[in-house]
Amino acid sequence: MGGVSNRPWRARVAVAALTALLVSGCSGGSPRPAPTPSPAASSVPAAPPAGDPASRAAALVTTLSDEDLVGQVLMPYAYGDSATKVSAGSAAGNQALAGVDTPADMIAKYRLGGLILVGFSADDPTKGNQETTNVDNPKQVHELTTGLRTAAGRLAAGSAPLLIGTDQEYGVVTRVTDGVTVLPSALAAGAAGDPKLTEAAWRAAGTELAAMGINIDFAPVADVLATRSTVIGSRSYGTDPKQAAAQVGGAVRGLQAVGVAATLKHFPGHGHSADDSHQDLPVLTQSAAALQSGAWPPFTAGMDAGAMAVMSGHLDARAIDPGTPATFSHKLLTDVLRGQLGFKGVVVTDGMNMPPAKRWAPGEAAVRALNAGNDLILMTPNVGQAYDGLLAALRGGSLPRTRLVEAVTRVLTMKFQLAELPAAQMSTLNTPAHRAAADALAAAAVTVLRGACEKAARGPITVTSSGGRDGTRATLTAALTAAGVQVKPSGGTIVHLVGYGDGASDLRPDAAVTVAMDTPYVLADAKSPTLLATYSSSRASMTGLAAVLAGKARPGGRSPVTVPGLPATTCRT
Repeated sequence: MGGVSNRPWRARVAVAALTALLVSGCSGGSPRPAPTPSPAASSVPAAPPAGDPASRAAALVTTLSDEDLVGQVLMPYAYGDSATKVSAGSAAGNQALAGVDTPADMIAKYRLGGLILVGFSADDPTKGNQETTNVDNPKQVHELTTGLRTAAGRLAAGSAPLLIGTDQEYGVVTRVTDGVTVLPSALAAGAAGDPKLTEAAWRAAGTELAAMGINIDFAPVADVLATRSTVIGSRSYGTDPKQAAAQVGGAVRGLQAVGVAATLKHFPGHGHSADDSHQDLPVLTQSAAALQSGAWPPFTAGMDAGAMAVMSGHLDARAIDPGTPATFSHKLLTDVLRGQLGFKGVVVTDGMNMPPAKRWAPGEAAVRALNAGNDLILMTPNVGQAYDGLLAALRGGSLPRTRLVEAVTRVLTMKFQLAELPAAQMSTLNTPAHRAAADALAAAAVTVLRGACEKAARGPITVTSSGGRDGTRATLTAALTAAGVQVKPSGGTIVHLVGYGDGASDLRPDAAVTVAMDTPYVLADAKSPTLLATYSSSRASMTGLAAVLAGKARPGGRSPVTVPGLPATTCRT
């Protein structure tokens, strides 16, 4: 699954979809009578179909009712950190979202194909559509996913494992942070410039996701950072399409080698606009040719590495389908992504609770997204309305049965393919080997943009930072101490840390060393004689920084973005 091109798999999916469509066509395509969906109405799961994933999907899809088909294309979020026992507040949230009390009830009532685990932190640019938090620690996540799968196993489609996903990009968008191996950001990997290190780190991280019961990661970000986009920023591998493409391929291979589906996002390229789709509809003003050469190479590289999914973005590509968000654009998703670029896997929407998608009611938005070419509807703002809208459209003819069957066949094929690899045990979390993979990637990323490449700081060190970064200061202090460097609360050589969201006012004029832990643009205003970039504030990044400051490692990173007035590195390679 890992390093093999997905083109043969694409062909198998196409055959399976065609088989399912032909079977559906022979049945006449008339709506099947079914009771109102409820937990008690779900069918008893049939015996698991035999054969390869595509054949199993094609066989299973012919047995599903209208209600089952509709449920399989929905992947909402839910309130609560347990599948069956939630607080009164979480029950109220689930009632407003879906008319049920618990996540397990939601799966049963709507025959769901998947569920996304959500959460947010202070430095998270996606927090605007994270309505709740249901991840805390690995043990809790594992218990939650086990309960969710138990509920899904009772469905008619229960032989295909429930999709459980999250946005584990690493860097500023990281849902599970405690007790797991945390990689440096994508931009750090771009600075390191070694796809093999990226692949090894993502394989370690994917192993841990699978152990917790997560089988689809909404990562890696394949967006090229063509603008100073704050919403994409260090989530991107950089400004060079070819270099970013190599990194995306490495991340995909690492994840999928251990049974976690990779998702390339956000097609057709969020990094080509500086605007934030969590607030409005960003406009891509580039020509189609410019997008093809400047935005799409990481997507095609990810596809060739075997990526099972692509996320459509709420983006207005004026040169291709002006005024229509890509999420709802048949031209972009069907003509370009599937036709021109040849992708045959699962297309999943970006969060449908984001403003560009909420211009339509949840039911209509879901129908429009599916008709455009999406196969999974992610994070609808109202599960019941989306479900009812899809079911009514199917029975009324505005959602062709062939389109729905095609989508479900793709989703089921991916599920069965993911089930072929057994998940690792929880004991694999945060092991020395996994931490070493993260450390190697982070250490290779450390970049000197001004100053000498040898020992970056002399004598005792005093670590300072912009506001709210006490934890990062403590992490760096511990790493410096372990490296044999004396750290003083004051009076030492000042090493000043800045990170996500910081600007010129957060710099310290008297700092001997200024370190950028997110995009390094802020360093253009820094007066320090030595400027470093780690692109990330993870433990691994602080360990790598400490080695450089202590003179025990030579910084080999090159900035993957251009910082005015500064070179990509002052170190010779």
